[in-house]
Amino acid sequence: MLRTRLPALAAAAALALVSPTTARTDGTQPTAPLAPALETSPLERVTFDEAVRRATERNPTVGQAAQAILRAQAQLDRTRSVFFPLVDGSVGSTILDDARGFDGNITQPRTQSAFSATLSYSFLAAARWAEKNHAADRLGTVRISAEETRRQVAFGAAQSYLAVIATKRTRDISMRNRDTAKALAEYSRARLAAGQGSRLNHVRSSQELATAEGLLQLTELAVREAQEALGIALFADDPIDASGDAALRLAALPPHDDAWLSQRPDVRLSVAELQAAERVVSDSWKSWLPTGTASFTPRYVTPAGLFEPSKTWRALFQLEIPIYDGTLGATKRVRIADRETARLRLAAVKARARSELRLAQEAVLRCEQILASSREAADNAGEALRITEIAYKAGATSNIEVVQAQQAARNLEIVAAQAEDRLQQARLDLLVALGQFPQ
Repeated sequence: MLRTRLPALAAAAALALVSPTTARTDGTQPTAPLAPALETSPLERVTFDEAVRRATERNPTVGQAAQAILRAQAQLDRTRSVFFPLVDGSVGSTILDDARGFDGNITQPRTQSAFSATLSYSFLAAARWAEKNHAADRLGTVRISAEETRRQVAFGAAQSYLAVIATKRTRDISMRNRDTAKALAEYSRARLAAGQGSRLNHVRSSQELATAEGLLQLTELAVREAQEALGIALFADDPIDASGDAALRLAALPPHDDAWLSQRPDVRLSVAELQAAERVVSDSWKSWLPTGTASFTPRYVTPAGLFEPSKTWRALFQLEIPIYDGTLGATKRVRIADRETARLRLAAVKARARSELRLAQEAVLRCEQILASSREAADNAGEALRITEIAYKAGATSNIEVVQAQQAARNLEIVAAQAEDRLQQARLDLLVALGQFPQ
């Protein structure tokens, strides 16, 4: 956003500064600032690799993805409980209004306590066994989703870092332009004081200096906004400054086949989702299989009754066979629809990935050519400015040519800086498209 706003803001500042400058040359006082200047303290500087690392370690979105992995692991552990027996105990006391019996025999004491435990195991549960595999698939999907989240966070931090570099480069251009305009204004003032120059030349040079000062302040603000954005991307309490250019290099050349697709987390995520959906559909028939359960329950009763001894046990073998369940057919159709949706989503992700790769490759090639042309134009404009300054000081021309040469050199330097920034962004997009970022 900073890269797109900067040229428009620069032009607006240049137009806005013309009238105030003219007013000051007429003897009026400049408008007082609305707020005092802020004292800035040195900012923390980080390298590109460190910025990406800190973003992926501190960003809350990455932490939420890590918690999603733990949640999926817990769900998998819960489904695995089907392979383990269940043990539960029971303790109870029964108090009657009076003992029960006949012929002097007590069949039910007035107060009786019972202790029992039940050990049960599902020896046949095909549907629940399948749920364990489904939970394992979901865990794998969540892990890949965490990688995709990490990639998006790293990509955002990288873009913020490149924005800082771009705005600082534009600020340096504005600073050099201000220094050149300042030297020209001082020279025009000295000539006017010596009676050798004209007031028109002095006014023009003063106007150019005021414009350069305004553009410099505008770029300073853009740098601060980019530093604040980088601090937010790194989840820091203060703005962060960039230290050095970003080293963006391809780990391998783009392949001619689709093998590179497996390196992209979004493609692997869609593949995992499709495989999980296919497993769910293929396991639908297991819902019609019987479910078998075996249990063993020892029981102790005190005091014993006439028809209930103190120590007993019971074993139970139970087999449940589904005969009719109207929800199973509808459930299978829903699962089939989910599978086909995942298949279409995978095709769309692959198509988008191929398009991103083609566009990134074309962008890198074009931006390299644009940067070479822009640098050549900026160098020629700088040489033209130096020649024009020499001619002006020699009295061969007026300073209007110098002002025009300054503006042309400044604009072409900004164009070259923007071209370099676009090239870095194109290289970053190419790494992301190939699945090679972050490393």
